[in-house]
Amino acid sequence: MSRIKEAFAKGKAFIPFITCGDPDMETTEQTVREMVRNGADLIELGIPFSDPTAEGPVIQGANIRALSAGTTTDKVFDLVRRLRTDVTVPMVFMTYANVVYSYGAERFIGTCREIGIDGLILPDLPFEEKDEFLSVCRENGVELISLIAPTSADRIAMIAKDAEGFIYIVSSLGVTGVRSQITTDISALVKVVRENTDVPCAVGFGISTPEQAKKMSEYADGVIVGSAIVRQIAEHGKNSAKPVGEYVRSMKDAIR
Repeated sequence: MSRIKEAFAKGKAFIPFITCGDPDMETTEQTVREMVRNGADLIELGIPFSDPTAEGPVIQGANIRALSAGTTTDKVFDLVRRLRTDVTVPMVFMTYANVVYSYGAERFIGTCREIGIDGLILPDLPFEEKDEFLSVCRENGVELISLIAPTSADRIAMIAKDAEGFIYIVSSLGVTGVRSQITTDISALVKVVRENTDVPCAVGFGISTPEQAKKMSEYADGVIVGSAIVRQIAEHGKNSAKPVGEYVRSMKDAIR
């Protein structure tokens, strides 16, 4: 059983997202460990990119800060090596196809295997074009995570049938960011997924409060939170680890 599958086998999974290198690598490292101590089941690590098309202003700002601080893909790989000395929960990278292309797909994904990365999320990679990455991922035991959006419509079944690791259900149209209300019928999306695969699904985009997390977890197998965490890091800077850990604990408690 893969580490990702194990994470979902324990109950509803809480998946926090963090942009690596914002405000610096040391803070990212401390914050990841604090999130794990407070109940995070799987960590989504963002590799910063200059043109993060799926991200709203909060995570765009984190990308700019991380890149300005000198964050590179190799430094993110080194961060994961340090984390893997004691962090055992699954970790996945969230980045953009261009980051993988420019590094070299085989080299990038081979390094993922070597350092203990379990999966890869590329939000700008269309389902129809994923084969060039998929074969390399499978050779290296790195699961390529599929995304399903409210606009996926009749493609949901097709995407679900080919999914691995977990399915990332995008709860709202547009880019990432905190939303006061999620109006998408998540239960309808999950229903189609369940009819076509037993791969677990997690809901992300816009979730920020324990109440929202609890509601989403009633339909899905996990909840993903990014902007609300990144916003706290923007606020607390190098002192982010403790408040983010406390926030993760509150969210995990809400979905138990």
